[in-house]
Amino acid sequence: MPPPARQGHPATQPTSGGFRLTTEQHPRPAPLLFRWTIFPVVMGTAVWISWWLMQNGTEPGLAILGPQFGAIVIVAVFEHIYPHHLRWNISRDDVSVDARHAVFVGVLLALLTPVAVSIGVVIGGELSDSIGADLWPSEWPLLAQIFLVMLVGELPGYWVHRLQHQWDGLWRFHAVHHSAPRLYWLNAGRFHPADSLMTFVPSYLLLVSLGCGEIMLAYFGLISTVHGIFQHANIQLRLGPLNWLFSMAELHRWHHSKTVFEANHNYGQTISIWDWVFGTRYLPNDKAPPEDIGIADLEAFPMTWWSQLLSPFRWASIKQASIRKPSS
Repeated sequence: MPPPARQGHPATQPTSGGFRLTTEQHPRPAPLLFRWTIFPVVMGTAVWISWWLMQNGTEPGLAILGPQFGAIVIVAVFEHIYPHHLRWNISRDDVSVDARHAVFVGVLLALLTPVAVSIGVVIGGELSDSIGADLWPSEWPLLAQIFLVMLVGELPGYWVHRLQHQWDGLWRFHAVHHSAPRLYWLNAGRFHPADSLMTFVPSYLLLVSLGCGEIMLAYFGLISTVHGIFQHANIQLRLGPLNWLFSMAELHRWHHSKTVFEANHNYGQTISIWDWVFGTRYLPNDKAPPEDIGIADLEAFPMTWWSQLLSPFRWASIKQASIRKPSS
């Protein structure tokens, strides 16, 4: 079991298995308008602000920073106003772990993504020369190009993510993300660095090889980041038909289930299109996604940042210790 919540929370008391709410409490219901509009409004505003800044001369990489930060603030605030689960707002001594993962992975991707882009430029130049034309449809309308960059850019990540759940050699890296004992916005950064590199570097390499420019790459990064924050957010929200386009919280909560069948669905990082194309989309309408999440049958998985970085290289001993350790 994950570490218990901090003592002293006014709505919790200790039990043999951790902490629970002392009274039967439920989150304050969010207004219907809020549930249906919070994600599209924030995402649409982030894209519009980035577009406006780029139109007025701001470098694409800088234009997306403010909207990303604004989305983080909005989600962090509303998680405490209209939470999906009250318990998911209780710290499990995981905030510092998630923050360290997010910062470390962010710095690493910032350093290595330009390398992938440079390689992609060379490959793309060779491909363009061989067919005698540009590969990327830069003459398309902006929204059509944004849709295409998400569709194409998500394909490598979908298959890497799917293989991570099917092959133990990759699962040992991805298990860090699934070790989260609750879902909230900062979980979007809880990844082993090797996991993030194998997911996002191929996406950037493919996009640049096809002739995708800096502006489209900026939109890809912006939408992926804002979506990832909402995807893990502890907020009451609904997407309805948009769940066929975005792999948002309603789908992703199933992906964090301890039930293997449920977790082995909804692999899309941002869009759900490849999930329904390849038959891995899962959103039942007759039951709610689990509140108790994590990794089943891996009780000895470490819960500190440094030990999680080392966990793929101690995989056999972690599994052996989990066999000996009784479930809490």
